[in-house]
Amino acid sequence: MEPFKKIKSIATPLDKVNVDTDQIIPKQFLKLIQKTGFGQYLFYDWRYEKDFTQKRDFVLNNPKFKNSKILLARDNFGCGSSREHAVWALLDYGFRAIISTSFADIFYNNCFKNGVLPIKVSAKLLQQLFEATSEIEIDLDKQTITSDKLSISFEIEPHWKKILLEGLDDIAVTLQHENSISNYEKLQAESKFKIS
Repeated sequence: MEPFKKIKSIATPLDKVNVDTDQIIPKQFLKLIQKTGFGQYLFYDWRYEKDFTQKRDFVLNNPKFKNSKILLARDNFGCGSSREHAVWALLDYGFRAIISTSFADIFYNNCFKNGVLPIKVSAKLLQQLFEATSEIEIDLDKQTITSDKLSISFEIEPHWKKILLEGLDDIAVTLQHENSISNYEKLQAESKFKIS
């Protein structure tokens, strides 16, 4: 997993509440078995007409936001089913951070496990970010969001911060304890041998 240190980008303003995981990545695209390739289907029903032409009025189709790494979203982002594919689609598209007032719990945890930083802010601060016209910088180490006119601090659990800063997935976290695990297994094997 790629470590997350600091990103600077224009933010894509998705002005919708209760965006569920089926809207993020519709069920017909869950057949892929790897974590890549989902970005092209992100918000598929909102982005495309039936003939696969882009809908002009959807924010991701605005060339201004083409290389955005930050998504702004309204309340309860990532609700619905617990599909991890939703985070894979956001990351594969290019988003490394999502800023909202609230997230569904499972989606929130899936973000951290896949290298995406979900940030919770107040409705007032989120609105200010929606109105910002300059690039936004997110510094995970300092836990700050800044732009020309804003400086916001955000909270993050130390465990999740470490995971993102070091780019650790679940396997890498487990391997950090490899010596302890090996010692435990060795002791278990020795005690079974003595009983016999």
